[in-house]
Amino acid sequence: MKTMLSKLTSALLCLAMLLTMCSFAMAEAGTYTGVGDSEIGGKGAIEVSVTVDENGVVTDIQVTKNGDTAGIADAAVEAMPGRIMAAQSANVDGVSGATMTSEAIKMAVLDAVTAAGLDTVKWSTYVATEAAKADDATYNTDIVIIGAGGAGMTAALTAAEKGADVIILESQAAVGGNSVRATGGMNAADTPAQDENEFGESAGVEKTLKTARTSYADNVTITKLAEEVEKQWADYQANPVGYFDSDELMELDTMIGGKGINNPELVEELADESADGVEWLKKYGINLTSVGSFGGASVKRIHRPVNAEGKTIAVGSYMVPLLEKACEENDKISIQLETTATTILTDENGKAVGVKAVGATGNEVTVNAKAVILATGGFGANLDMVAELVPALKGFMTTNAAGAQGQGIEMAQALGAATVDMDQIQIHPTVQFDTAALITEGLRGDGAVLINADGKRFIDEVGTRDVVSAAEIAQPGSYSYLVVDQAMLDKSSVIAGYVKRGFVFQGNTYEELAEALGVDAATFAETMNTWNTYVEAKNDPDFGRTSFAQPLNTAPYYAIKVTAGVHHTMGGLVINTDTEVLKADGTAIAGLYAAGEVTGGVAWREPSGRQRCGGLRGLRPHCGRRSGGIRAGRVITKIAINRAGRHGLTCPVFLGSSRDLGEEQLGVRLRTRKVTGRDASLPAPLLATSLGLVERGTVGALPQTPAGTLSLHPARDRRKGTKSPLDPFSRLSWSRFLAPSACSFLALRRSPCLLPNFP
Repeated sequence: MKTMLSKLTSALLCLAMLLTMCSFAMAEAGTYTGVGDSEIGGKGAIEVSVTVDENGVVTDIQVTKNGDTAGIADAAVEAMPGRIMAAQSANVDGVSGATMTSEAIKMAVLDAVTAAGLDTVKWSTYVATEAAKADDATYNTDIVIIGAGGAGMTAALTAAEKGADVIILESQAAVGGNSVRATGGMNAADTPAQDENEFGESAGVEKTLKTARTSYADNVTITKLAEEVEKQWADYQANPVGYFDSDELMELDTMIGGKGINNPELVEELADESADGVEWLKKYGINLTSVGSFGGASVKRIHRPVNAEGKTIAVGSYMVPLLEKACEENDKISIQLETTATTILTDENGKAVGVKAVGATGNEVTVNAKAVILATGGFGANLDMVAELVPALKGFMTTNAAGAQGQGIEMAQALGAATVDMDQIQIHPTVQFDTAALITEGLRGDGAVLINADGKRFIDEVGTRDVVSAAEIAQPGSYSYLVVDQAMLDKSSVIAGYVKRGFVFQGNTYEELAEALGVDAATFAETMNTWNTYVEAKNDPDFGRTSFAQPLNTAPYYAIKVTAGVHHTMGGLVINTDTEVLKADGTAIAGLYAAGEVTGGVAWREPSGRQRCGGLRGLRPHCGRRSGGIRAGRVITKIAINRAGRHGLTCPVFLGSSRDLGEEQLGVRLRTRKVTGRDASLPAPLLATSLGLVERGTVGALPQTPAGTLSLHPARDRRKGTKSPLDPFSRLSWSRFLAPSACSFLALRRSPCLLPNFP
């Protein structure tokens, strides 16, 4: 960033000195075009149209071309023209969180006013952006959320669905945080979208099971999960209907990825709720229909959006605007931008009851609330903190948004919050070498390969990020080239975007591409031809890759120079399955919840990091919904109970992170796994009593399958072609059956009945 600013300053000074030696003609009224380079978008990333009147005053500035990442650049595109016109100078303060785009706009405007013949010295002179200090303000609400990324906005929407009033405080000038930068997708197991794919990942499943048996035989959790998956795998092979995946396989992948140190309960929540998270997003117009492979997964599980042409697109820039729109249209949600939280307020008992913050003009903002949700993200942009925790990462680039400074962790620690795995920093192996722009790993899952400076493959490209990154760092120059072909480009608007941003080398043959890359042509061609034979055979004897797509044999060919960079922080606040923030002794900090990357413990150790409870690939929508939903469910249920005078209820009527009960169908919100033996009878009295289907106290009343297995997911079983004993009721709405006794459903979700602890 300093380099960028230095470049701009030097350019302005040089231009100013040059122009002072020249005699200027009077500026002519008209409209002029200027071009700027953000160093993210590539040459010509920003183009502006500047209108000058007969007095030499700039009266209008329009950004006519924006090659920067949608969402990230939006705040600068919206704010900078007004700031520049107000100052009649291109040298004004940029927009926080969109600094590079701001600088590109300033360059473009200066280019245009120079063409117009305006006084470039004047237009190069710094003018401070002055704003009158706003009045201090105090607000009262049900829930205050710190951070307007994916976690914060999904938490807000879930809370609003439950009837809560919500205020979101966002330190940056635009929503999105790291979420808007996400290029991959959202992980989910056993979804309808997966069933649209032909299953060809047998080798991946077998490899995972072998790893569990040979490397984690002493890990009870992994061993038990592997046993369950082995049974599921055997059943599927006997009757291969649909696409094979399960919550247990996702759990197993995650536990193995985390080297067995994960919190099993959080991992279970991640997997169990993942499919429902994808479905929940649909109500806000977010459809993740394309399913692909990614590092660390046995099967295709990463869900991505597609555009009108059917091409996959970046998930962050697609999802964040839709979440923002949903929040803006909800009269129970208010988002305050450029409002930086500094302190979590507590009462005399230590319960979180609000937030102190600083507004955009330095004014003090106080939000009093019944609950506080931290969704501030991690600390991946705080490179000093990263280097302090992991000295080996000193000097690494970061893909993180500027707001990812770790402030949420610090505020919670001030209340005694515990942290976990703070030294687990996720390194991503495909970061554009010159700009630190994130290159989606979905490309590797779709068939791309990594080639080193010698023109050779060096690793299983869809291995976990830590393994791939370490291998890449060990290569000559610590970089590699991500290689794709025209067939992949035709299916992906993401690749087309990389081409437009100037990231891509191109060649009509392997030899031409090798020449453009500066690698040995013969070696590179041999590597690519060999790889294509491996794809055809579905066997990689060199590195054991098990994920194959199409051969890379459709010219022209493309490559992006990539290296490893700091991507996300996997450590963070310790939470329980209700997303309550915990102290070191395991007790919860009353009223304080956390969602997203600010949390730790889920632990998918990908690039020395993990499948985090955050990020659009993992639990960010789920954790956001759960913290928002659970807290809102507790708060609003208490309010509803008090208002109705129904004090006889012993626990709140909500289902963790579920949708409104009236929208949910029988079976969908029950535990998705199948239970056998004695455990199979346990849900029966809870379910049947709540629905009034059998008399209270009846055990094992619902019929069992021939194998003695009671399915708790009839909707999914029906889709898989399996008849469930609950199927006759699966189309009935929860709302037709719910009564106060429905709180017994909570036993199935491990959500506590804690009415006495309500605020």
